[in-house]
Amino acid sequence: MSTDWLNRALDESRARGYLGPGPIEPQIAHADGFAQCWQELSPTPPASFLDLGSGGGLPGLVLLERWRNRAVFTDSMMKRAKFLVEVMEWNDAPEGGVVMIGRAEEIARNQQLDGIFDLVSARSFGPPSVTAECGVRFLKVGGVMVISEPPNDSETGRWPAKGLKILGLRDLGRVRHGASFQVLQKSHATMPEFPRGIGVPRKRPLF
Repeated sequence: MSTDWLNRALDESRARGYLGPGPIEPQIAHADGFAQCWQELSPTPPASFLDLGSGGGLPGLVLLERWRNRAVFTDSMMKRAKFLVEVMEWNDAPEGGVVMIGRAEEIARNQQLDGIFDLVSARSFGPPSVTAECGVRFLKVGGVMVISEPPNDSETGRWPAKGLKILGLRDLGRVRHGASFQVLQKSHATMPEFPRGIGVPRKRPLF
């Protein structure tokens, strides 16, 4: 799946050093794996999604182009966030994309974003505990988080049930669509203290 707008945006992202130097097509295919994870759970696109740590625009730009829905892109780096704003203002860009600049721990405290998203996507955001804690508050109960995973499918123990339960998440399993993905579902409301303050999830991981 690709369009002129999407290809131009990702080519520009690569030229500015926000994506790796490799071909764009495999990176689009990897991003499309997030959509395939969603489609295994629901025949209809999510009404909204949030891309955690959007960086150079993957997978968020691919998902926005595919679904044309409400999408929030988050990043703490001003240059990358401004780039995303720029490409979403191009004439042929899909509508619905919004960029939030800041740390995820801060953005998660925005009441307008609390518990409203069907899907949270995360590619290379951080270790499992950090990604789960920083992303969970954005999800509505029943919503899912899809996380890009290392390629070794035999690796276990990255997503312990006890730690996930603290955050209100449950493990729906590891799946492969070319690349590997972890799928988590929000089973109940997240306690008010999560996510903890800036840097704390990484310094003192829950699991």
